[in-house]
Amino acid sequence: MEISQGGDDSYQKKFALPVDSEHKATEFRLFSVAAPHMRAFHLSWISFFACFVSTFAAPPLLPIIRDNLDLTATDIGNAGIAAVSGAVFARIAMGTACDLFGPRLASASLTLLTAPAVYCTSIANSAVSFLLVRFFTGFSLATFVSTQFWMSSMFSARVVGTANGVAGGWGNLGGGATQLIMPLVFDLIHHIGATKFTAWRIAFFIPALFQTLSAYGIFFLGQDLPDGNYSQLHKSGDKHKDNFAQVFHHAVTNYRGWILALTYGYCFGVELTIDNIIAQYFYDRFNVNLHTAGIIAASFGLANLFSRPGGGMLSDLMAKKFGMRGRLWTLWIVQTLGGVFCILLGKVGSLGVSIAVMLIFSVFVQAACGLTFGVVPFVSRRSLGIISGMTGGGGNVGAVLTQVIFFRGSRYSTETGLTLMGVMIICCTLLITLIHFPQWGGMFCGPASKSTTEEDYYMSEWNSAEKEQGFHKASLKFSENSRSERGKRIGSAPTPNNSTPDTYV
Repeated sequence: MEISQGGDDSYQKKFALPVDSEHKATEFRLFSVAAPHMRAFHLSWISFFACFVSTFAAPPLLPIIRDNLDLTATDIGNAGIAAVSGAVFARIAMGTACDLFGPRLASASLTLLTAPAVYCTSIANSAVSFLLVRFFTGFSLATFVSTQFWMSSMFSARVVGTANGVAGGWGNLGGGATQLIMPLVFDLIHHIGATKFTAWRIAFFIPALFQTLSAYGIFFLGQDLPDGNYSQLHKSGDKHKDNFAQVFHHAVTNYRGWILALTYGYCFGVELTIDNIIAQYFYDRFNVNLHTAGIIAASFGLANLFSRPGGGMLSDLMAKKFGMRGRLWTLWIVQTLGGVFCILLGKVGSLGVSIAVMLIFSVFVQAACGLTFGVVPFVSRRSLGIISGMTGGGGNVGAVLTQVIFFRGSRYSTETGLTLMGVMIICCTLLITLIHFPQWGGMFCGPASKSTTEEDYYMSEWNSAEKEQGFHKASLKFSENSRSERGKRIGSAPTPNNSTPDTYV
């Protein structure tokens, strides 16, 4: 067991992992299930995985579902849009709930509340009812926000990109896994004796049950923060109940959050779009059977096993040498390359080459998602939940806009839509060049001045009255622990005299 004591703590607390002064883990041990850090990690990605499976359970079975419900191409496009649009505002609301009530309760509640919609997919009997169940099921994707918030609350600056990347990436695996799971479940039920139009309905009970069980796991086994749950910490006085108006204000007035929301719309939003269209694209364009189309489509989502985690790890690696500027440059390069390969995917005409280009494209676009959430935790300490929600919601907005413009109806062929989507990725990614942190700099220029510190940036979110009451102490500790974002500057940058040293054993 490791022991860590924060600079201003009056007690010692034991943890299985080494921690900093906020009791956030400074190491990421993938194969550990130690409470509270690694247990939170495994609970969060499994729950998010379950929600992803539920949300994208329909696309691999669409050739059967469309025949049963007489769906037109427009109906299918509208349902795909509905599945990702439901989470736009849900993600922002989830961020707020995480800031005020904690990620454990917020995640478990939403996961459980949306499970009935998955069950009800089995009784859909029209285009409208099919659209509605996909819309309400899509709300569950907002658990992504609680996943990223939870990881940012449990892991220190030096490994937060890795923790966010692996949790988000393994959760996103559900988008690929469901392309394999649902056709297999459907085939099994069909071979047992059910008709095709009955088998697809019964198949939806599997993701619904999985989602329900994951919600109970989060609620009974999870913990909000290293030191306990929000409710316990509020009662003990160790954590104050923040003012929603102030939390919201500091989130919406921080332009960095808006830029990341837009650019995330063209990495994660693109991933959602591909999850909705790729199986049907290969089925229709290359005349492969349903099972083969599912396997090809699954390979796109399954790349999340290493691509998004790789993006998070790459973000942390670049930050060690180049600081925040390294994170930003790497994000821009990787996401731009994703746009290039998306253009190529729409241009190539052979099955083998299309699969190869799709796989390369998947690696870059998913790595960009991990790189994005290597930056998000540093935009705001006080409004982390809402910033995470804004960014996550931006991913859904990007998916909705992309599907409405390029993949709804017959205005564009799917291959033309893919090419135009790639152009959109490249153009929107340029906005990353505008992000600048006064204490660390941006892509093309350094810090505002050599005297600017992390404390200057994060303490600006608290007024003098709040500081007098000590509400800012958590932000002060975060400022100390985020000095690693200076990169090579870390040895020469100023350190305030009133700060407390980092402590980890």
